Amino acid sequence: MSTTTLTSRMTNPAFAVDGAMDALQALSKAVSRVRVPIDLELVHLRASQINGCSVCVDMHAKGLRKAGESEERVFAVAAWRDTPYFTDAERAALELTEALTRLADRPDAVPDAVWDAAAAHFDEPQLAALVMDIASINVWNRLNVATRQIVGEQSW
Repeated sequence: MSTTTLTSRMTNPAFAVDGAMDALQALSKAVSRVRVPIDLELVHLRASQINGCSVCVDMHAKGLRKAGESEERVFAVAAWRDTPYFTDAERAALELTEALTRLADRPDAVPDAVWDAAAAHFDEPQLAALVMDIASINVWNRLNVATRQIVGEQSW
């Protein structure tokens, strides 16, 4: 069996572009001021799984465990539809996460049924924060995947 040496292509762009990290952190801080009634780490983990971002999968799985989530829930995020471990609000958020992460996968990127399910569980500021948070994790995933960031090598 051969081993592959993992190396990043470059420094994470959020650090390489002056002010970018500050902007991303400001967005995160703004979103965090809204009290969304679910653990957004679930959303972060699901988007990161879809995007194949090993750095974020590792980080958010660990974050969920540190927050006291059960192993069953952490392991089941990728198969949330087929498990009894998630609330209706979490399911709606995970479904919205999948739609917003896979925009090009269907003609109607975010069908009304997906949006309406989320809107049934979250008020407008919460839903806005959820949408912005999903967009934000997708930005991080794309930065990490494009530049092949390596788990454990981040300085943030």
